[in-house]
Amino acid sequence: MPANFQTIGLVVRSDMQSRQQRIQQVVDVLARHAKVIVHCLDFDQPPVALSGVSLNQLVEDADLVITLGGDGTLLTAARALVDKNTPLLGINLGRLGFLADVSYDDFESYFDAVVAGRYSVEKRFFIEGKFFDGDDLLSSNIALNDIILHSYESASMIEYEVSSGGDLIHVQRSDGVIVTTPTGSTAYALSGGGPIMHPLLDTLAIVPICPHTLSNRPIVLPADQPIEIRLGQDSLLAKVSYDGHSTKIVNRENRILITRYSEPLTLLHPEDYDYFEVLREKLFWSTHY
Repeated sequence: MPANFQTIGLVVRSDMQSRQQRIQQVVDVLARHAKVIVHCLDFDQPPVALSGVSLNQLVEDADLVITLGGDGTLLTAARALVDKNTPLLGINLGRLGFLADVSYDDFESYFDAVVAGRYSVEKRFFIEGKFFDGDDLLSSNIALNDIILHSYESASMIEYEVSSGGDLIHVQRSDGVIVTTPTGSTAYALSGGGPIMHPLLDTLAIVPICPHTLSNRPIVLPADQPIEIRLGQDSLLAKVSYDGHSTKIVNRENRILITRYSEPLTLLHPEDYDYFEVLREKLFWSTHY
């Protein structure tokens, strides 16, 4: 069934000033089918002859959001789309592009297929991290990839304890710990030795960062079990970040409660999208030397 997108929001990377021609080419393709509005990250105006809008305004007005950049650009747009049912697709101008999986060279033919209704839809879940001081809720943030507790000082370890569903899992010393969704399992957690989790799984993984104890291994848990992290009594300050943003300073009186968020993100993929093909391509599996 043909798609009926009235307004398309385009989110571009903050370093797109040097890629104006590509932005304009994408805008020209989109404008054949719908009104186009643009948000340029970290700039007041997009580097093309179009009126820029805020990211909040873009997600309010757009029927479809497209990112032009890498996975970081897509993650920013995804967090802005929390509680919206607006579909999101990514054109890859970055490096790996596990999420932004449409190549720039193939974009025009792919978007023609999208308008004709030939695409696949995938739901990815967010996690929410609630930041407490004792029993007082100080803030909460959403992440699509991961929530990370890490050392405040770059060259020192922290001690922390992790619980799930009210049960203590472990007390460990390391540079930090990653709580990752299946979406984030191919990001920082992968470089930390974590497992690759298929995006259809309803699971979370706890992945230590450079653990002091060699027996400290990643653990995969059901996503409906809340995970709580707090610093040990011997630790000084640490930081917690959500998809690499919204960093908070953590002390021994704080705790982070991580739960599966109720509303998912809607991703659009090419009609022939194959998750394992993406892994083979991006991770150089089955490469013949």
